[in-house]
Amino acid sequence: MDALAENHTVVAPDLRGYGRSEPAPDGDYSFRAMAADPAALMAELGFSEYAVVGHDRGARTAHRLAQDRPERVTRLALLDIMPTDYVYATVDRRIATAYYHWFLYLQPAPIPENLLAGDPIGYLHAVLDSWGSGLDAHPAEALAVYEEAFADPARRHAMLEDYRAGAGIDVEHDATAGPLRCPTLVLWGERGAVGGYAESPVDVWRTRAADPALVTGRAIPEAGHFLVEENLDATLAALREFLTA
Repeated sequence: MDALAENHTVVAPDLRGYGRSEPAPDGDYSFRAMAADPAALMAELGFSEYAVVGHDRGARTAHRLAQDRPERVTRLALLDIMPTDYVYATVDRRIATAYYHWFLYLQPAPIPENLLAGDPIGYLHAVLDSWGSGLDAHPAEALAVYEEAFADPARRHAMLEDYRAGAGIDVEHDATAGPLRCPTLVLWGERGAVGGYAESPVDVWRTRAADPALVTGRAIPEAGHFLVEENLDATLAALREFLTA
């Protein structure tokens, strides 16, 4: 964020129920609801148009924001995701293994809540360690913030509700959403699960755009899921090139 702020105004909110953002009072964790939050924030700050960059759940929120408010999103960068409905439609043994948490988290409350409560920080560390280049890839100050949030049962419940919405109302929203209409950058870690599909992430995302030429992208070398933490220089260079094009 500091590097991008040298040439851009950077606004970086946590999603509802994540990090230090409060859980949703209405219990709505659909990507449509989560995308409405930053849209309202940017309007409050006086920005009518803006580029959006998101990673993982933030990228899925960014995708929904660009679909629901195409007049506001000028550029879209999606880091290490495939479309939500595509993931569910193409599940095989590899994806079921790599994305096991998707299917655990969507189970009815309080089953996953109770399981995670047994050792929340130990589980968090295991996830961060296995999805990328190891726990050491995360700076100590960032890890402390993750631990603070994940120790809170209300935030763990919010995370699970996000995934439950992903398998329900989000799929319905995807079925009726319009195509992407802005230039879109797709980045993924060459060591991660996203690049392991038979179809290229760029090719898949081009099917979701009004014009396939709007979508460009590439793998980030020497990175798994956590592109910024594992290869900051390559990720930052790709974002800078895209945002200033």
